Amino acid sequence: MNATATPERITLYHRNHAKRQRGKALSHLVPALVLLSSVAAVLGGEPFTWITAAEIAVGAAYVVLLLRELMHLRKHPHHRERVAWLELAAAGILLLEGYHIWHRHHEAELAGAPHKFHVLPWLYVATALVFVVLAFRMSQLDARRFLHLHAKGFSVRLNPFARTTRVRWAEVQAIGPAGPTDVLVTWLGGRQQRISLGRMHNAAELQQQVLAHVAQHHLGAQRQPEQEQA
Repeated sequence: MNATATPERITLYHRNHAKRQRGKALSHLVPALVLLSSVAAVLGGEPFTWITAAEIAVGAAYVVLLLRELMHLRKHPHHRERVAWLELAAAGILLLEGYHIWHRHHEAELAGAPHKFHVLPWLYVATALVFVVLAFRMSQLDARRFLHLHAKGFSVRLNPFARTTRVRWAEVQAIGPAGPTDVLVTWLGGRQQRISLGRMHNAAELQQQVLAHVAQHHLGAQRQPEQEQA
């Protein structure tokens, strides 16, 4: 990413994005290995059923996709594929876990236990559906954290679920650096707002892009008082 002053929309990533993604990917490794252990059960003489086949297939798929994801994060940590296949495999794990919980309760009821509605299996199903949606919407979710440089100013959202901060040239008195990564906006009337880019990947470059965009539109960069005193 180069610090240019041309209008553009930039998807922002948290500075710990790759670490978070690795942690999320590894979170289902143990359940996947448990599913894969069905191979040993079949080799030990247990019947090979459709649920056993599903367990082996989903467990193996998750392990293979996990290795692929870890390699992808090492080489291209900020590039999303159109479909997050690992999320689909995780959904499969959750569905199987939900099925096993339901099956245990069902077997108990057949053995004479009173019939009850059990919420937990359906929570697993609901969570699995969330993972399915995420598998096809991860890129759109990433794009909700952005910096948009345009002719009338710029917009920024640092959290996917936060409100967008919109800065228009006609509404500001000055814009300048605040520390090594942040941007200080002085609105008409004197109110100041600090845009904290420090949690973003390449925060210093993002700051320079904003300042270059400001300079291109002749607003000038106003230094912080503490920077002027330094």
